[in-house]
Amino acid sequence: MRLIVFFDLPTYTKKDLQNYNLFRRFLVKEGFVMMQESVYTKILLNGTMANLLKNRIKRNAPEKGLVQMLLVTEKQFAGIEYVVGESKSIIENSDKRLIIF
Repeated sequence: MRLIVFFDLPTYTKKDLQNYNLFRRFLVKEGFVMMQESVYTKILLNGTMANLLKNRIKRNAPEKGLVQMLLVTEKQFAGIEYVVGESKSIIENSDKRLIIF
């Protein structure tokens, strides 16, 4: 499964900009990959991990702005239609698992 986080945060004041950068850095530190500006995604193993991560995001989200989360299966994610632009062939867009010993 994959968790997609969408956010629209204000950047009018210096404090707003700091909050935006802190939240974005938090997502990257948690292992999220940017799909496009203000849209980040992460592959998760199961629903338990998804719930834990959702709770961490809620605790780290800024007070102002809009933060949304969507949990989809890899099959659903693979069905994304590109209207303009093209798919980049990177491992994050695959439903295959990588196991390293």
